[in-house]
Amino acid sequence: MTILEQIKTDVTAAMKAGERERVGALRLLLSELQKDAKEGAGDEQAVLRRERKRRLDSEAQYRDAGRGELADREAYEAGLIEGYLPAQLSDSELDALVREAIDATGATSPREMGKAIGQVKSRAGGRADGARIAARVKGALGA
Repeated sequence: MTILEQIKTDVTAAMKAGERERVGALRLLLSELQKDAKEGAGDEQAVLRRERKRRLDSEAQYRDAGRGELADREAYEAGLIEGYLPAQLSDSELDALVREAIDATGATSPREMGKAIGQVKSRAGGRADGARIAARVKGALGA
């Protein structure tokens, strides 16, 4: 079952259970997935990661502005989206990928970070945030 099909099923279940907030969040997500499929991209996980990042960014902005209720809603939606994504890599797993990428690319300085970051991203397969990867590579190269 694809993520799109799973979300359709979950929307129906949430509607039957009377969970309005969940239904609204799932419908927005469903809309983005359908739009992506119509455009031909078809990468459901990329859409989910993008939408989760948007929610997390919005949450931070709302918290900075003192809008706790809106921030909580964005956090709820980000958590909901995260449930459809594969589990994130642990710090030790990510560090192992970083070490392998640095060894494979021969990166020794911060100028060569891009090579290692690219390799880690491809090996992580979307199970680690780009900013988190960059921070780990930067730390490993002593930047």
